[in-house]
Parts: sequence; structure tokens; C-alpha cells
Amino acid sequence: MIESRTDTRDVLVRVENLKKYFPIVTGFMRKTTGQVRAVDGVSFEIHQGETLGLVGESGCGKSTLGRTILQLHKPTEGLVYFEGIDLEGMSKSELRSMRRRMQIIFQDPYSSLNPRMTVGNIIAEPLVVHHIANGKELLEMVEVLLKRVGLNPLFANRFPHEFSGGQRQRIGVARALALNPSFIVADEPISALDVSIQAQVVNLLEDLQDELGHTYLFIAHDLSMVRHICDRVAVMYLGKLVEVGSVEQVYENPQHPYLQALLSAVPVPDPVVEEQRKRIILEGDVPSPANPPEGCNFNTRCPIAFDRCFKEDPELKELFPQHDVACFAVEERLASA
Repeated sequence: MIESRTDTRDVLVRVENLKKYFPIVTGFMRKTTGQVRAVDGVSFEIHQGETLGLVGESGCGKSTLGRTILQLHKPTEGLVYFEGIDLEGMSKSELRSMRRRMQIIFQDPYSSLNPRMTVGNIIAEPLVVHHIANGKELLEMVEVLLKRVGLNPLFANRFPHEFSGGQRQRIGVARALALNPSFIVADEPISALDVSIQAQVVNLLEDLQDELGHTYLFIAHDLSMVRHICDRVAVMYLGKLVEVGSVEQVYENPQHPYLQALLSAVPVPDPVVEEQRKRIILEGDVPSPANPPEGCNFNTRCPIAFDRCFKEDPELKELFPQHDVACFAVEERLASA
């Protein structure tokens, strides 16, 4: 018998059939001739205090999904619930107030900070916008935030160009922490950093989670880092989730052929084991989200696709206890076992 899900009372974020399509506009008359299906019917939950890793190839819709959850992109269809509240039905003022509880750390520490503002003003801006502090109290809060992310408070009067990439990302983390949010979307926060700096930023996020109880959606393509920091993992391909489960389930018992191919590309530090491993090479390129294939999105590259995969779109189902997979081949294998 399949075990029951974690009690829904501790669900912080719930996404139901979320879609985000971008129109393709061409010609002098700017006519809409198609749609880019960046996020195409995604459903999942994030529980209070956990870190959910979202992985997949570049262009699969990870960042768009994170921003749509925060309503930075208006959903084309579907619902997002935060703390049990439907964000779609909120007015602009209500949503603005709710955003105090939801923040984002952007991928590029070089373009996400205003070069004309001092670090102190960058961190203080959300506090000013939401009328939380001013004057001496505001300066004190900025100092506390800089200390919390491991930066000298005397840096408050400097500009972003005076800092390294790792320091800039810490400034971005401080800005995200300013409003004391419960949920943070970390949109590939370490991909633009040197390897030595990546570990520092990840350790900082983990320490802050232990101290403040944050909940993270950690978007990344580095599967080794995701395994280190995350509690559960969601694998995305061409706008859809193909597998969701705990870190142990996903890494030790991968089911979807796309995930198996991704994991086969992760190097193993043991040279003997690495020599014996079988690498799965996917043929072809990722189809365009403006023209996805009929049936399963992965059928053009899947080594085990059969007739049904080219006609029907597999649903993400709980095929193992708290381990969801969207694959007809896996379903049939379990049915015949």
C-alpha cells in the first residue's frame, strides 16, 4: 500500500496545473502566430522548512516556473497557493503585502544589483518600500543584514562594482532576507560563481535555513550540489515535471530515462567506479517549447520510447511511495512485475 503524503497542514506552497505561455509575435502588424510553452501544466508542493531542488537542462522552464510562482510572471493558467491563500485572486495591494513573505535570489549577481545605488541602499530598498523602517533604525537593520551574510557593515557605502561575484551574491541574499520571508526562490544562485565561492554561498543558505527556518525552491543544473543541499528533487523537461521524489529516491533509484541520462553524466570521484559506469548519451536536441512533440515531450530523445509515447502525454503519478514519475515505460514495467 502506498504511504500517505505528508500532512497538508505543513504545505507552504502548492502549485496546481500551472502554465505560462509566451506569445510569439511576428510581422509588421505584430500578429500572434504561436506560443512558447515555457511552463506547461506543472503541479507540486513545497513543505514548510524544506528545500526542493528544481533541475533540468537550460531552457526547460525552471526560472520561468520560479518567477511565475512568485507572480512576477502572470500565470496563463493554473493556481498557486501560498500559506493556503490563492495568489491569483489577490488584488495588487494584497499581493504586494504578501510578497514580504516571498523573495527571490537572482541568478546573475552582476546584473541583479543596481550599479547606481550603494549596497546599503540596495538592501534598505525593500524595507523602505514596505514602510518597515527609516532613519537610524533602517541603518541598523542594514548593518545586521550585512553581518548576517558575512560582509563588513562598513561596505554599506560602496557600490556593486567594487565587489567580487561572491560578495555580490551575498548582497543579493541580504536583500532577499531584509523582509524576513518564509519562502525564497533561489534561481541558480551559484551558477555564475567560482567553485570555491559556490560552497560558501550554499553553506550560507543552509546556515540561514537552520537559523531562520526558511523554505527554498533551489533552481540549479548542478546535480551534485542539489544532492548536497536539497531534501526533495523535481526534474523538469520542456516545461513539464517528469520525476519528483526525495534526494535518496531520485539519486539511488532514478526511474525516468531523462533523469537516468542526467545522473550518468555526473562524475564520480572514485576512478575505478567511474571507469565501470555506463554513460547514457541522449541523441538529438531538445525540441522547441514553441512546437513540442505530440505525446510525451521526451519521445524524440528517449531510448525506450514505444508507440503509446508518441500518441499520449504521460501524467505525473505516484508510482512508488512519495516518488512520482511521468513515464509509460515505467508504468508498464511495474504492471508486469
